[in-house]
Amino acid sequence: MPRCVANGIEIEYESFGSPTNPAMLLVMGLGMQLTGWDPELCALLAKQGFHVIRFDNRDIGLSTHLDDAPVPDPLAVLGGDTSAVPYLLADMADDAAGLLTALGISGTHVVGASMGGMIVQELLLRHPELVLSACSIMSTTGARDVGQPSAEAAAALVAPRAASREEAIKRGVEVWRILESPAYPQPEPVLWEQETARYNRSFYQDGPARQLAAILASPDRTPGLAGVTAPTVVMHGDADPLVNVSGGKATAAAIPDAELKIYPGMGHDLPPELWDSYVEAIVTNTRRA
Repeated sequence: MPRCVANGIEIEYESFGSPTNPAMLLVMGLGMQLTGWDPELCALLAKQGFHVIRFDNRDIGLSTHLDDAPVPDPLAVLGGDTSAVPYLLADMADDAAGLLTALGISGTHVVGASMGGMIVQELLLRHPELVLSACSIMSTTGARDVGQPSAEAAAALVAPRAASREEAIKRGVEVWRILESPAYPQPEPVLWEQETARYNRSFYQDGPARQLAAILASPDRTPGLAGVTAPTVVMHGDADPLVNVSGGKATAAAIPDAELKIYPGMGHDLPPELWDSYVEAIVTNTRRA
């Protein structure tokens, strides 16, 4: 896969479709590598006439790991102590903007899942000239009274570090069993295969901790979202245990003329059974631009 320098770091990325087509940037969530966007889903979007780009956020996958930065205590950050937080979601949005600039892209459709949706929101606020249309999936505004996780999902985020390859893969499968869509459970072998592939590509435990701190320390985006003019669609599952559906509803309410799509039985994942619906919603929204 290619790599470029953007915003002072190296970013690993991959693209699908012709570079002459309109660009569509896919932004993945907390602790997730670019492989979180399934190649088949990327291909479906590319077939709709887009140059689809997926990339590793900072501190994950094959992009720059900030090894010299501290690893913040999430509870301390929640308590207001942000002294050890090395970056915010705004910095991650600047990474995405830097990637687009490095690739010579002056305008793009953007799609973000979970933390990726938060980064997309920051792109709308910080780099509105780059965003043709936006899609925020299973995400939230940063307001503390919406989008909060269940106790079980929150505990999964702050579980002790894995001590071995086997433990890391097993824990990954267990976490996805907590987060997955109850209406669309994935076969056990599929989850094991996915987690094994993620581990083999890159395993780095400090990065997700710093990304989580960035989420917790970033300000509420609700006031700024009121000024968004890019066509926006917000997608969320009504069974999401990690980002309660109230987060998606608040996002849609904050952005003028945003369309809200609630998927019954969808949790905090992107089940293949819903890909066609996702693609239809995303493409329809791009046409509003």
